[in-house]
Amino acid sequence: MTPAAPPLLAAESLAFQRNEEPVFGPLSLHVAAGEALLIHGGNGSGKTTLLRVLAGLLPPSEGDIQVRGQHATRESVAQTCALLGHLLGHKGELTAVENLRFAVGLNGQREGTDITEVLETVGLAGYEDSPARQLSAGQKKRLGLARLLLLPSPLWLMDEPYANLDLEGIALVNRVVEAHINGGGAALITSHGAYATPAVRSRVLELD
Repeated sequence: MTPAAPPLLAAESLAFQRNEEPVFGPLSLHVAAGEALLIHGGNGSGKTTLLRVLAGLLPPSEGDIQVRGQHATRESVAQTCALLGHLLGHKGELTAVENLRFAVGLNGQREGTDITEVLETVGLAGYEDSPARQLSAGQKKRLGLARLLLLPSPLWLMDEPYANLDLEGIALVNRVVEAHINGGGAALITSHGAYATPAVRSRVLELD
């Protein structure tokens, strides 16, 4: 019998403090290929900080993070995880296409993807040459989704991906998440809980 593959990402007894005040934890979690982990919690519950810790942008105060069964390193996290945060990281003076070319130049490109086709998928056809600073908040979020679709990372860390989106945009997030997970990827999604309903195998972690 073939042993089960380890989770793409796992954390044990993870906690973070700021100025000696606890922000979250200790908590344990894992997310495997083919599933979504939905992290629910109100404002101030530590959702964004948790994702920044898992993405390697902040050091945990306690606990351990593993990637594919091994202690997480900067390289292993970068190869496995792609973060869609509140700060989307677009360069305002670059066009939508230029931003995506810059991203894949740094991180590689998922096999079989095309920048023009991905922009059409997320509803930005016709905005290829628009500077990112001229896009609306919802369009900037769609450009962030386009970046996720292009990168080869199997695990998406998505911080409030439904924010600034209308109902069509919310449905778009669910469609791309479903396609990613059905293709063998995984997603860790923070949300207040109102719209985090992609039709995929999922678990919920309440962060209070």
